[in-house]
Amino acid sequence: MTEPGTVLITGPTRNLGRHATLALAERPPGQRPDLLLVGRAGRDLTAVADEARARGANVREIGCDLSRLADVRAAAATVRDLLTAGAVRPLRALVANAGTMSPDTRRASADGYELTFAVNYLAHAQLIGDLLGSFTAPARIVLVGSNTYAANFWRKLLHVPPAEWADPVELARPAPAEQAPGMTPSGVAYSNAKLAILYYAHELQRHAGDGITVSVFEPGWMPSTALSRDAPAAFQAMGRALARIPGVSTPQRSGPLLAALALDEKWAHLRDGAFVVKTRPTAVRPVAHDRARERRLWEATAELLARAGAPR
Repeated sequence: MTEPGTVLITGPTRNLGRHATLALAERPPGQRPDLLLVGRAGRDLTAVADEARARGANVREIGCDLSRLADVRAAAATVRDLLTAGAVRPLRALVANAGTMSPDTRRASADGYELTFAVNYLAHAQLIGDLLGSFTAPARIVLVGSNTYAANFWRKLLHVPPAEWADPVELARPAPAEQAPGMTPSGVAYSNAKLAILYYAHELQRHAGDGITVSVFEPGWMPSTALSRDAPAAFQAMGRALARIPGVSTPQRSGPLLAALALDEKWAHLRDGAFVVKTRPTAVRPVAHDRARERRLWEATAELLARAGAPR
């Protein structure tokens, strides 16, 4: 069995990320990784770090606002310093879990990009790009994705829209300030960002070094989370009721599955952006495989990240 080394996880303070973090921390001593928790500094980050330490893990908190790419670059530099100093064991896995769904697509990140696209996609592309040379093989990159990029009956019922793909530079542009709220539903931006993650995962595998594998985890529909915020009140109430049904996905159930994907030997073979729905490798829709879009996303991402790092 490969020595567990260190796992970095973004968004560890609540829901899926918190339960994945605690599942990693409570592994038996020989299977327990060191943890780098990258999230917004404050009481919540301190609390989950303390909980993980209480379970026996070596934990380092790295305060980072993922809506600020300068923060992300600084977090990556901190990770490199900790690895060089031997404060944590070699980096074996990165779990890109953090995400948001801004209810107003006119909202911009600190770098001027549409907030949902900036946090869900661009921040992780920056972090992963900055750390690609810091992994010790065999290593894994696990991105958290979603089936919302494609429509189905239940998503239509809950007013969760599918992706409407455009050039990534356009996806990164906030809606015009004069546009009325709700003209572009927040769910479209969320679904676009999740489709971007699938395209990115496929292209990232082509650029990752030997011994680094890339996969995408779908935790299953968690009706108690924010995805249905644009639905009518009656459907939101139905979602809360469904969350109590045994077997429906919840952060408590899906968090440990995400932790397993990052470390368990069972998943060591996954690569090329393999899409895992809870515990089941699943084929993505044809729209999620497009070499031209994947190449363009890679190029546009480099442009967007470089623009954010340029002096103003």
